[in-house]
Amino acid sequence: MIYKVEGDILLSKAQAIVHGVGVNDPMDKGLALKLRNKYPSLQKDLDRWCHQHNTKPGEAWMWVGQNNMRIVNLITHENMESNDHHYDKATLSNIRHALTVLVKMIAFEKLTSIALPRLGTGLGDLDWDDVWPLIENNLGGLDIPVYVYVVYHPGLPADEPAV
Repeated sequence: MIYKVEGDILLSKAQAIVHGVGVNDPMDKGLALKLRNKYPSLQKDLDRWCHQHNTKPGEAWMWVGQNNMRIVNLITHENMESNDHHYDKATLSNIRHALTVLVKMIAFEKLTSIALPRLGTGLGDLDWDDVWPLIENNLGGLDIPVYVYVVYHPGLPADEPAV
């Protein structure tokens, strides 16, 4: 069941927080920066995973930290050949593929709930009206609570039913 919620995703009670990144993402902006600041080893571990697995856009990797905190990194951004940037904008195709991987990961890992932002609509530069149907089609049939943070309110816990 999908719930649209408002609040601070970092305060979510969901078992895993899902977000979009690029391959070797420096995690220096937006939600990725907040996650990197809260979990300093996340970015280094993501970078190592990308190097070891020849990671491509459309894939996903779950990081598990202290207290069993889980962050699912969806590779939604295109690679970019540039010295100042490691990734380009998100694409709908990458989000679609990454969500498919996420559904398999949820089943394999037996996740009981997830929280995600409006994927690809901030730094990814996509339109929410194009992204929402992908989330709804891929995650709407899951038997776990899926909390989509549609409005960010710093420091405010969202009302997350059924956790």
